[in-house]
Amino acid sequence: MTLAPNTQSGLGRKVFNRLLHSYFQATRGLTIGVRAVVRFEDGNFLLVRHTYIPGWHFPGGGVEKGRTSRHTLDKELRQETGLELTGKPKLHGVFFNSAVSRRDHILVYLCDFKGELTDRPTSMEIAEVGLFGLDDLPAGTDPGTARRMREIVEGTEPHDEW
Repeated sequence: MTLAPNTQSGLGRKVFNRLLHSYFQATRGLTIGVRAVVRFEDGNFLLVRHTYIPGWHFPGGGVEKGRTSRHTLDKELRQETGLELTGKPKLHGVFFNSAVSRRDHILVYLCDFKGELTDRPTSMEIAEVGLFGLDDLPAGTDPGTARRMREIVEGTEPHDEW
């Protein structure tokens, strides 16, 4: 089977592509967030408790228009914990977060870091920062966060849902 060559003019093609892109944005728009999995040598995971949502989570936040996931990951880790991302983070998985909306996806990265945790949170949006093992998670740990921790510790296949 052969396809007919595209004979649209440059301007016509640009207009068509823009309309098609606008249609896809309206019908298929997604929100994307990132989470940094930071695990210390003793096996404990770094979790944060935000001031504006309940529970304990991996550090992270939403990817803003015009930003990369890597930029957002580095910025959020630094703002929320004072730690600096080093090396290239490894993607653990992409997860659909239906608890937030029908459009929300979370990219979870395994991260290497440098720096020291301080006794006090480095951002007004963080109430607490803590290190926890899989067997001693604090009350209110986000279920998706706990699920990711189990996948990492047990080496199991990641589940698609947050």
